[in-house]
Amino acid sequence: MKTSAIIPVKSFSKAKTRLNLPQIQKEDLCIKMFDEVLRTISNCKSIDKILVVSKDEQAMKLSKQYNTMQIFDHETGVNDAMDLANQYLIDKKYDCSIIFPQDIPIMKPSDIDNIFSFFKSDMGVIIVPSRQFNGTNALLQSPVGIMNTQYDRGSYRYQLDAAKTATKNTSIALIRRIMLDIDDSSDLSLMLNQNEKPDFCKQIINLQQS
Repeated sequence: MKTSAIIPVKSFSKAKTRLNLPQIQKEDLCIKMFDEVLRTISNCKSIDKILVVSKDEQAMKLSKQYNTMQIFDHETGVNDAMDLANQYLIDKKYDCSIIFPQDIPIMKPSDIDNIFSFFKSDMGVIIVPSRQFNGTNALLQSPVGIMNTQYDRGSYRYQLDAAKTATKNTSIALIRRIMLDIDDSSDLSLMLNQNEKPDFCKQIINLQQS
């Protein structure tokens, strides 16, 4: 099975408005989180290629270091970004895709492999919600584009309904490290307290103190 990870990347200058940090620190945090997500996925044996969809120049420059495929978009929404990515992957004859946000830095390669270990069919969807169950932190689709994504609805429950409409083979996977996305200061504190990735967490502490 030929698989691709998709990462839609919002411009760093517009991201993380709920974080109580100076703008330059927010942008630096976004860059470091995206870099860590890229590093994690690139070390995952279940993923053949990473596809980045963005218009942010820094994001594109950074992702080149990981030999990614790249698509420029106009930031009209994650669903539009997914349409671009799906068409590209279908044209390139990929069988399966898994979508990740740019802000789940404590995810590990084994977490991604676990998602694929749950997948026992050539057709289906697996969803990993956010820890508050108000977002989608991973979305596996096989075949590519099997469902109409619902990222603009603000809840993984809409995503789940869309998946069930597309296929009866729909599952929810609760994977702790993937479920922690960094949206506000409480998320950031939880990540640092858990210290799942000490080197990365040390980088973030240094960033906050700079």
